[in-house]
Amino acid sequence: MNVIYRRKPQLSFWQIWNMSFGFLGIQFGFALQNGNVSRIFQTLGADIDNIPILWIAAPVTGLLVQPIVGHMSDRTWNRLGRRRPYFLTGAILATLALAIITNSPSWIFATVMLWIMDASINISMEPFRAFVGDMLSSEQRTSGFAMQSFFIGIGAVVGSFLPWMLANWFNVPEVPAEGKLIPFNLKLSFYIGAAILLLAVLWTIFRTREYSPPELEEFEKGEKIARGEMIEEQNSSTTEPVAEKHVNFYSPGVIWLAVGLILTYLLSMVNLEKELYVVTGGIAMFGLLQVVAGILKSAGKGNNGMNSILTDLKSMPSTMGQLAIVQFFTWFALFSLWIYTTAAVTSQIYGTSDTTSLAYNEGANWVGVLFGVYNGFAAVVAFLLPVLAKATSRKLTHTISLIVGGLSLISISLIHTPGLLVLPMLGVGLAWASILSMPYAILTGSLPHNKMGIYMGIFNFFIVIPQILAASILGSMVKHLFHGNTMLALVSGGISMIIAGVSVRFVKDIDDKR
Repeated sequence: MNVIYRRKPQLSFWQIWNMSFGFLGIQFGFALQNGNVSRIFQTLGADIDNIPILWIAAPVTGLLVQPIVGHMSDRTWNRLGRRRPYFLTGAILATLALAIITNSPSWIFATVMLWIMDASINISMEPFRAFVGDMLSSEQRTSGFAMQSFFIGIGAVVGSFLPWMLANWFNVPEVPAEGKLIPFNLKLSFYIGAAILLLAVLWTIFRTREYSPPELEEFEKGEKIARGEMIEEQNSSTTEPVAEKHVNFYSPGVIWLAVGLILTYLLSMVNLEKELYVVTGGIAMFGLLQVVAGILKSAGKGNNGMNSILTDLKSMPSTMGQLAIVQFFTWFALFSLWIYTTAAVTSQIYGTSDTTSLAYNEGANWVGVLFGVYNGFAAVVAFLLPVLAKATSRKLTHTISLIVGGLSLISISLIHTPGLLVLPMLGVGLAWASILSMPYAILTGSLPHNKMGIYMGIFNFFIVIPQILAASILGSMVKHLFHGNTMLALVSGGISMIIAGVSVRFVKDIDDKR
């Protein structure tokens, strides 16, 4: 007799709403961080050429934290659930970091707080990504990630606008008081953001029930049957499942390791920027991880802990490897946007780099508004993207969105009026909405349920590695190649995003029947 397995039930709009609501708070914190930390560094005396390397804290913490948290959350089941213990832990720590960073006595202390804040947000954020894969069927995953994109957009809009709103609507001082470095409107914004982050995550924790590991195992079998990978339980010995091809990292790892070591040696022979050691060292480390993963796999080890993470890295689905290229160019572009928009706008349009001047602070507040615009537009179009993806494909939707975003970034360099900067931010918003949903919707179909967390964490490698690269070389590019013109960093980011859009065409979406 045929054995029928259940598939995940279709969740209601409000159930998806509740499970995604925590992202409102997470992105509120990220918006304050992305829009204002460069400003805080510069205000506290950091040199503009060194700001990108200070930001390396953010991607490095993501590189370390997300795969470990993903691995742990895959193996967690207690009274609070599977992913929710990590939601809560990260939210509490991030709340404390947000409340402290604007009281930093120096840019060095602020850098340490950025490490803590970003690591804490990552502890909450990675399980939220896996949460959608846990809770939703393949038909609803695009909508689930779109809902996350909606809350990310709303949180980012309010978080980005908040310093400007406090100054212009409530007359909170936007210029530092005598003897102070950070204006009170910025401090108050971070205090409010800390409270919202914690409350939003608590809403999801208390309003959402998680499926148990046995339920998830049964649901995964039902998904495979629906895709034609496994028809009957009793025929499993004669039916060959459709398996994902896996990327073999062992041999390429040796090459990457050799290239990294050679470049590091050559760099030591010439007088170039010290930040470039991060790039060459990163290349060598990436190769070493590949080699270790290959050795562990060959030895039959890797059943737990870091061994398991490295083994999973070696055996990641081919779809993830293809998306890695897209993510690399995408997040290099985004890092350029976050790091240099304030410096580019205040210098080109407001004509100053004096952080104590009224013009600079007005320009910096306006950048917060612009970040709110692109995040707000992302929230608006978040629910339109699944409709477009259903009518065409997720790949085509993502391709169009990234190319539009790249052209919009490039166009910022042609604008000299603050109000007109809103227009390219709409294009950036379209790209952002797609970045937050389409790659994850494409990826989750290729992932086993019992490794959803670890693979989401590993997938974060391809977000943070380009950010580490950007943090390492953008300062040198602006100083030597662009001769101090920070606007050209945004142009290079636009070109990178267009390359990402073209690369989407080479990704396999296993749920796409076309």
